[in-house]
Amino acid sequence: MVSTISLQGNGISDATKTTPIFTYGTLKRGFPNHTLMQDLFRANDAVYHGVYLTVQQFPLVCGPYGVPFLLNIPASGHRIRGEVYSVTDRGLARLDELEGTALGHYERLPIQVRPEWATDGVEGEAMKAEVYYAHGSFAEEMWRRKGGEGFSEYTEREARDYVKRGDRAKHRSFIEEIRFFVSSHDH
Repeated sequence: MVSTISLQGNGISDATKTTPIFTYGTLKRGFPNHTLMQDLFRANDAVYHGVYLTVQQFPLVCGPYGVPFLLNIPASGHRIRGEVYSVTDRGLARLDELEGTALGHYERLPIQVRPEWATDGVEGEAMKAEVYYAHGSFAEEMWRRKGGEGFSEYTEREARDYVKRGDRAKHRSFIEEIRFFVSSHDH
């Protein structure tokens, strides 16, 4: 059974259409891009719901500049720990821009998640959200490049290698950096 999240009393009107978004990397609390989520909170375009785990296992890896990528390769990797937010359409547009969906960096697709506190035997706890997966055009290559090894949660340890956009090399686009990264043999 897939559940929905009530938004009443959380700053977003129940009449406002929202989409649950599962975040697993730099958008989480305490990480570099969470400032965007805070902007969305202030504009009543997002509400935090809690810590969730993916129902299925997926690979979570870091690519160029330490950027985290969830790979849409079910039954590989781990159940991923992240956070769920409900986001308005206006908020989604800002997230899509950050995630480079129009540029082929990520693609926003459905995923099944459940609250971290729920066990597999609890009925009705799984819910459908959307997540930013690494774009399918390079996901398999990224998994091979990482030697089929990932992690279950993006933590401070992985975040140490993260390079903010303004500090990255300017001579190549991010998609060019991804292509270069997956084609290199250095693990």
